[in-house]
Amino acid sequence: MPMTNAAEYLERTAARVPDKVAFSDASGSLTFGQLLQDARALGTVLAGLPGCKNAPVAVLTGRTVQSVAALQGVLQSGNYYVPIDEQMPEARMRRILAQVHARAIVFPEACRPQAERLADCAPLVCLEEAEKTAPDNALLQARREQIIDLDPVYLLFTSGSTGTPKGIVISCKDLYQTLKLGATCVILEKKFFALPLFLLQALDRNGVTAVNWATSAFHLAASSGALEKCVPHALRKIVVGGEALQARYVNMWKRAIPEADLYNMYGPTETTVDCAALHLTRTYRDDEPIPIGRACRDDEAIPIGKACRNMQLLLLKDDLTEAAPGETGELCVRGSGLAAGYFADAEKTNSAFIQNPLCPDYRDILYRTGDMAVQREDGNFYFLARRDGQIKHMGYRIELGEIETALYSVKGLREAVCFYDAMRDRIVCVYAGDLDTNTLAKALRTALPKYMLPNVYEKLEALPHNANGKLDRAALKERFLHAQS
Repeated sequence: MPMTNAAEYLERTAARVPDKVAFSDASGSLTFGQLLQDARALGTVLAGLPGCKNAPVAVLTGRTVQSVAALQGVLQSGNYYVPIDEQMPEARMRRILAQVHARAIVFPEACRPQAERLADCAPLVCLEEAEKTAPDNALLQARREQIIDLDPVYLLFTSGSTGTPKGIVISCKDLYQTLKLGATCVILEKKFFALPLFLLQALDRNGVTAVNWATSAFHLAASSGALEKCVPHALRKIVVGGEALQARYVNMWKRAIPEADLYNMYGPTETTVDCAALHLTRTYRDDEPIPIGRACRDDEAIPIGKACRNMQLLLLKDDLTEAAPGETGELCVRGSGLAAGYFADAEKTNSAFIQNPLCPDYRDILYRTGDMAVQREDGNFYFLARRDGQIKHMGYRIELGEIETALYSVKGLREAVCFYDAMRDRIVCVYAGDLDTNTLAKALRTALPKYMLPNVYEKLEALPHNANGKLDRAALKERFLHAQS
């Protein structure tokens, strides 16, 4: 039968292999059967709340099996989840909750202090207490019968250029690859990704056969020398994406594990994460650019299932005509993987999700990625630059404007500019004001997630302006990068 809700992956696999471990972390594990039981218990509690029907439910999440149970419980209840990192600053949590008007906030007992500070935003539901509830299967079935495959699975908030996080509405597509296949997912502690030798040892110890990583983790394991000390012998599928892939690290991984298949994935969240892939089957020059690849199709080998289907990539010039091979254009995506748009923001949705100008005769929506690219003779697409101030750093999409908004909220700061030093993979903040760099950095840590914090602070007496009276960003970037080269 066709799937109409992502929760069906768990249900079908639990019926097939109920006693197999579904997810494990440093504290324990859950089998597929246990995960389904816990999810249905939480789903019963949520389904009984007033107005909690095909609505957003916030979940305080960490890298734990409990978080997976909470997310699945929201889906069981016929709602969609809004994951909120438990370590996120409270001010940012409140901005997100104010936008979505969550019907409930689900939290594990370990996060009770954070949750109770948010009690004025939505009703609180403790996961451990909810899991004691006997599942009402008739209620859950009735809810699920009203869900179709176009309804949201989750809202994922990313950095917004106006300083307000934007929520991307993701519908019921091919998510949860390990649930679908009945594979065990090992959730590693976040600290391992700063300790590459321990990370590789954890992969080897757990017999991990496939990884789906941010490119930065892949790079760090190679550049740190850890890969020379520990090779995860069971690893056979390596999927990376989120940032430009460096050829020299590809070569190091291929030398270490020649039998492993390596894939470079491309795709923003608005395309349900991946819309293009390249199977890296050869050795590359260390200075050779790695292509994005081609659009993912049903017959293309994508590790751990086929996460991308029915997608097409187009390059459009400024006049919205199609770029010829070899010409630069904005990368646009069409297909069934497109998000529904931005939550409660029709203006932003309509500017990013547009009618396909190459097909004006019926509704055919494209997503404008903002990435400039070129299609070369080999048929692959190559990323060139961003159209705007959005960057990819440490595997995250970041709007530099949101960082600047936070900077301007700090007392004593007069002016500030942020830019990205791509060569050194770091965010640079140049500012003028009465506070020193340590004070400014400390203030930002209360307003922004760790991955958005500038890596370098440069204080000037005054920032330069151009003839129009605007901050001369180009001059500042050139000045700083030239001084550091």
